[in-house]
Amino acid sequence: MTQDEKYMKAAMREAKKAYALHEVPIGCVIVQNEKIIARGYNRRNTEGNTLAHAELTAIKKASKKTGDWRLEDCTMYVTLEPCQMCAGAIVQSRMKKVVIASMNPKAGCAGSILNLLQMAEFNHQVEIERGVLEEECSTMLSGFFRELRERKKQDAKQNPGKD
Repeated sequence: MTQDEKYMKAAMREAKKAYALHEVPIGCVIVQNEKIIARGYNRRNTEGNTLAHAELTAIKKASKKTGDWRLEDCTMYVTLEPCQMCAGAIVQSRMKKVVIASMNPKAGCAGSILNLLQMAEFNHQVEIERGVLEEECSTMLSGFFRELRERKKQDAKQNPGKD
């Protein structure tokens, strides 16, 4: 197992915490000097907060741990390509590198829709590596959405006339 796979597996463990809460299973870890210094997972519905994304949670924890908002010597591992909000925060944090498992063609801003992480116009660009444990992460996400559709069908059957 490579170092990238090891850390992505840690991000997947975070994603499974979100899954257990019926949240979209997105997990993230931030590594500095070959050590995980921060973890996060999606908690938007649980907290009722748009900002409760895995990446933002991990960035906040990493900044607290390092005592600095600049995370220039850190690498983020995330199970799903960051959205525009998280991509912006990653650039603002001066993250050195982001390793992404699955791309997100509907909302991804690290190459799918836009690539905010590597815009020459910004004062910082982030290295990107894509596809680490992609199949495992994609399978987890697909399973989550399949179960969600099934739950919605069951709810509709049990509560006809309710949306």
